[in-house]
Amino acid sequence: MRVGVLTGGGDCPGLNAVIRAVVRRGTRDHGFEFVGYRDGWKGPLEGLTMPLGVEQCRGILPRGGTILGSSRTNPFSIEGGVERIKDNLAADGVDALVAIGGEDTLGVATKLADLGVKVVGVPKTIDNDLSGTDFTFGFDTAVNIATEAIDRLHTTAESHHRVLVVEVMGRHAGWIALHAGIAGGASAVLIPEQPFDIAAVCAHVETRFESEYAPIVVVSEGAVPADGSGMTLASGEKDAFGHVRLGGIGDRLASEIEHRTGKEARAVVLGHVQRGGTPTAFDRWLATRFGLQAVDAVADGDFGTMMALRGTRIDRVPLAEGTAELKLVSAEEYAEAEVFFG
Repeated sequence: MRVGVLTGGGDCPGLNAVIRAVVRRGTRDHGFEFVGYRDGWKGPLEGLTMPLGVEQCRGILPRGGTILGSSRTNPFSIEGGVERIKDNLAADGVDALVAIGGEDTLGVATKLADLGVKVVGVPKTIDNDLSGTDFTFGFDTAVNIATEAIDRLHTTAESHHRVLVVEVMGRHAGWIALHAGIAGGASAVLIPEQPFDIAAVCAHVETRFESEYAPIVVVSEGAVPADGSGMTLASGEKDAFGHVRLGGIGDRLASEIEHRTGKEARAVVLGHVQRGGTPTAFDRWLATRFGLQAVDAVADGDFGTMMALRGTRIDRVPLAEGTAELKLVSAEEYAEAEVFFG
């Protein structure tokens, strides 16, 4: 059997670990041959391939990013896109696909599976917002990077008696902000799921200064004020999946805090540094297990499924179930975590 492998959407640490596990297990245990598709769904759409064997997978376990490249290409937004993918898979002699990605990439995989393409999905996103799995790889690394940044910012905030607002990724889900904020001892965490009251934030900031403590405020890029002013956009342009580019809530919040409290406030935007670099041991472990199970699913002919971490087990769930909805921070989880902020 000839199997295609692609990585789509935003890159994250752990992608190469999945690729390595798929290829090594598939070659050794199942006798599969592999072809790498470049740059997400753009690869099978335009016939962009690269050799993918054990040789290409040596030494990639600790590397961030993806050796296959990535993109946010959506074949369903391109006229004749699905037919082109089917034709190119047939021309390349590819019998099945392993698609590694988040809600958008696996959303495409779900639709293709419904149209008869033999595909297996592996969940990847630093946002940890796929409902079908307890955790996605990439999330642990992003949280560790954000936590280290918060740790470092505490000392400079205290030295200069200023507020530091740390903007982290999280379009719809505040998991990175919540986990990193608690782990880093932030004074407040603002997430997309819970619109924030700027007056309450400023009052909390002033309280912290009264106790001679320089506050750190962690905010997700998709957090919104309760006054209904909406998300802060870096650009009004939309990508192929209809997403606008977010960015700027950190600067907006720091400016408002400084204006209302008279305390100096600065914003630090972590941005893509959260996606880069070496994956943590947990993400390497999880990505490897996902890859091993994904190629076994191909061997079993169990297509239209996604690998999912359930407790400590890796289960196979229908792609449609795994991508049905976003996993968001509930009001109860947020309220419970608030006891740590102070």
